[in-house]
Amino acid sequence: MSKPLVMALAKGRLMELAMDFFKGIGIESPELHSGSRKLMFDVPETNIKILLVRAVDVATYVEHGAADIGIAGKDLLMEQMCDVYEPVDLGFGHCKIVLAEPVFQNEDTARPKFYSKRRIATKYPNITERYFSEKGIPIEIVKLYGSIELAPLVGLADQIVDLTSSGATLKANNLRIVDEIAECTARVIVNRASLKLKYPEVKKVIDGMKGLLKGEQVR
Repeated sequence: MSKPLVMALAKGRLMELAMDFFKGIGIESPELHSGSRKLMFDVPETNIKILLVRAVDVATYVEHGAADIGIAGKDLLMEQMCDVYEPVDLGFGHCKIVLAEPVFQNEDTARPKFYSKRRIATKYPNITERYFSEKGIPIEIVKLYGSIELAPLVGLADQIVDLTSSGATLKANNLRIVDEIAECTARVIVNRASLKLKYPEVKKVIDGMKGLLKGEQVR
């Protein structure tokens, strides 16, 4: 038997959405929902293995060939800039990368011209650097891993670059969106060597997903 097609999925909500989607093209592993602590699963009656990894690691596994295919959010792909093929936008997991700041009483002082050099809190330093570099605005980046909304409220930063879906958390913390940097959804990514060496297997998965997106309702 040929080597299995290895798929990397992120633990959590994105995995649930992905597996619900893959079920429509015959890729299903009941063991994934058994509560097992395993991180590698076989898909019955197929030559496919599924790896469960952290969301931030999916693209790394695929880029370096430990996995042939993965599902990753566009935000992480933009941030990590991994060299992978990106053939399918799955359309779910929709969110936005935004620039946000505290709501000021005087809107005139809230405008960007008020800053000489901005301090930006974010977990996306590369996206942030590219965004402001394109605008010719000098910044200092404060790297955080969570609760980004707190940074401008306690004086750690002037603005934040963060991911949001509804904007409710920003609003609850008295922050407003200044600009929308990018729209993000879940993407299928493929290792470039696997696309050549396992072309029939990879193509079958990709074509199946594209077929679902075109002709069937995805739950």
